[in-house]
Amino acid sequence: MPVPPPPPAAGPSTTPARTVSWERARARAHGAARPPAGRSVPLREAAGRTLAEDLRARHPLPAFDTAAMDGFAVAGGPGPWTVRGAVRVGAPWPGRLGPGDCVEISTGACVPPGAHAVLPLEGASVSGHRVAGDVQLPGRHVRKAGEDAGAGECLAPAGTLVGPALTGLAAACGHDALTVRPRPRVAVLVTGDELHHAGVPAAGRVRDALGPLLPGLIDLLGGENVALRHIPDRPAGRLAEELDRLGGAEVVVVTGSTSVGVTDRLRRALADRGARLVVDTVACRPGHPMLLAELPTTRWLVGLPGNPYAALVAARTLLGPLLAGLSGQALGPLPRMPVRGRVRAAPGLTRVVPVSWAGGDVRIVEGHRAAFLRGAAVGDALAAIGPEWAEGDLAPLLLP
Repeated sequence: MPVPPPPPAAGPSTTPARTVSWERARARAHGAARPPAGRSVPLREAAGRTLAEDLRARHPLPAFDTAAMDGFAVAGGPGPWTVRGAVRVGAPWPGRLGPGDCVEISTGACVPPGAHAVLPLEGASVSGHRVAGDVQLPGRHVRKAGEDAGAGECLAPAGTLVGPALTGLAAACGHDALTVRPRPRVAVLVTGDELHHAGVPAAGRVRDALGPLLPGLIDLLGGENVALRHIPDRPAGRLAEELDRLGGAEVVVVTGSTSVGVTDRLRRALADRGARLVVDTVACRPGHPMLLAELPTTRWLVGLPGNPYAALVAARTLLGPLLAGLSGQALGPLPRMPVRGRVRAAPGLTRVVPVSWAGGDVRIVEGHRAAFLRGAAVGDALAAIGPEWAEGDLAPLLLP
């Protein structure tokens, strides 16, 4: 009598996961994050980080009454005025103008006390030390002290992403440093025995696209890529070993291994480590087997599918909002545009497709199967197409 084969080894549950909508997945990823305390950095190091405190003006802007034109700062009456001197940028005039007086003045220079307006150079008639011209209304061509911002006024709230304009604004109002959140550190584990890492792959293998793709994407999303390692599927314990070995990163990204196939071991590794699943599959195509988990070590793990475009969609869905939350940024509403083109309906699912600008609309770009990046590579944004979408309807956009 034949001996029956032994029962299969216990593995991760294959019961349907608690799938959440695409919109809910983004909100969960953002809401789960807890931003660290801010730290002060010099202005030259602040770009790309997020304000941890409101940016406030340390003095009025402008700090003094400023000439908005080259010409003559005039005091009282219809003129003509007598020239008492000249005022250049960075060198305030020491006196006070009386009625009938004026000084030659450069754009950006401090308007002397007593002056009521600036007569532009092209409107002035000069004869020796006498100047005539049209009567200037009080305040004409003068930027008054504090008219842009008062001392102590909030110029940018905490949570604002620091860019070149904000660093310039901070300098203009007297700051040498900003208190910002550190960029979240992200380590990447790219899994798969089939991956080839240089040149044209051999038969049965595919070129790794995610190793080159993810560092730049992490930087674009506000993180700092601190490690990238390639992990084979065999032997079975390699992925778990790498998870235990990694240090120095708040977020770990694992590509592949997110489904329930024979070589997909991420869920087992998470269960063995007591991880808390925040998102476990998302109702979207491509990328639905994505996941987000919190490890007991207070690290976050984002699981991405192995197919390149599916992984890109998953990263924009979970990793982007998570990094925004860790940086203290708000998850604001996405811009919406009319979308035109062809895409197959997916009942109950959000389809995330590449789009390009087309006047006042956006148009779906071909080449967006789960493994193919051409559409995303040449498109301008990703559009989230809901299950009830019809051509020309509004859809939210994920901008670069």
